Amino acid sequence: MTQDYPTVRLRPKVDPRPLRRGFPWIYADQLVTDRRTRALPPGAIVRLEDGERRPLGLATVNAGSRIIARILDRDVGARIDRDWIAARIARALALRERLHEAPFYRLVHAEADGLPGVVIDRFGAAAVVQPNAAWAEAMIGDLVAALGAVTGIGTIVKNGFGRARALEGLAEECVLMAGELAGPVAVPMNGATYMADLLGGQKTGLFLDQRPNHAFAARLAGGARVLDMFAHVGGFALAALANGAAGALAVDGSAPALELARAGAEATGVASRFETRRGDAFAVMEALAAEGARFDLVVCDPPAFAPSRQALAAGLRAYERVARLAAALVAPGGFLGLCSCSHAADLAAFRAASVTGIGRAGRQAQLIHTGFAGPDHPQLPQLAESGYLKALFFRLDG
Repeated sequence: MTQDYPTVRLRPKVDPRPLRRGFPWIYADQLVTDRRTRALPPGAIVRLEDGERRPLGLATVNAGSRIIARILDRDVGARIDRDWIAARIARALALRERLHEAPFYRLVHAEADGLPGVVIDRFGAAAVVQPNAAWAEAMIGDLVAALGAVTGIGTIVKNGFGRARALEGLAEECVLMAGELAGPVAVPMNGATYMADLLGGQKTGLFLDQRPNHAFAARLAGGARVLDMFAHVGGFALAALANGAAGALAVDGSAPALELARAGAEATGVASRFETRRGDAFAVMEALAAEGARFDLVVCDPPAFAPSRQALAAGLRAYERVARLAAALVAPGGFLGLCSCSHAADLAAFRAASVTGIGRAGRQAQLIHTGFAGPDHPQLPQLAESGYLKALFFRLDG
């Protein structure tokens, strides 16, 4: 039985070709927003047509968002229900099971997996769902039920925090939707064991997108003194120690994150070579330089300094400053890793800011590796925002 969805339409002069070729978003100035459209509840499912009344597919509408519509299915005869969600999750699961032997990965990466605005990270028998679009919030019951039915996961957390939800007009909350959680979850990755707080941690509890970059840094870490700035739960530090680093210092502004990092070091069996320091990253780097500290490997993985185009100029200045301060702490012949999760700062702009900062520190650099998110964070080729993570690794002389 075909669902009778209301119809919304592009404005007459809006070119529909990018949408037909796979671009998934319609902006507020591209859609006819008459009284009927504005009256639709946030997350309503609609039939989308171009300005000539030709069908483009099924979409979800949120009249209060700059991204007013997101395409869900190119088939206007589809029915967006629990079974539809389950089919999308099953498709995503098939890819992850081919990529990873152990069930610790990003299971659903939003638009790239055909579930716009939905992020699901899997931690063994538990999962964290981020419903960052109004339609997913409205269908959270079906989303959780479909996730459990497809994967057998019994413990499911809804993490309702973050900038994306605010842009959709959604309330912030974190709720245990199914099952039980006795505490942080142990996550094996790159030879280390990380402790992920699924209810109280940042994002979903662990930055799984950095897995391949942790692995590359670990290749440089044999016998090295390592500094992990913006360490969160010890991502780069624990991977380095598990792969032979002589010692590691993890720096973060969050005391709970550093407690989890210390627990991870204990679980990994490297606590005797692991130290933490709490404080503002910029102030700590300046203090370390004044102390004469030098490290064979320094990695900086800051928060998104440029979360939007409006913040780009200030964000690039912040990335340049990180590079300058961090480069001063690298021993001659040592390595510097710089990361950005800002989609507004593309690779070229981030690389330019990083190189400028290194130069301002008086250092000469070789760029030896450029990394991105792991393949469990696939990109939708038509949507640049789905490829947000960049990691640059340099060897420094002088």
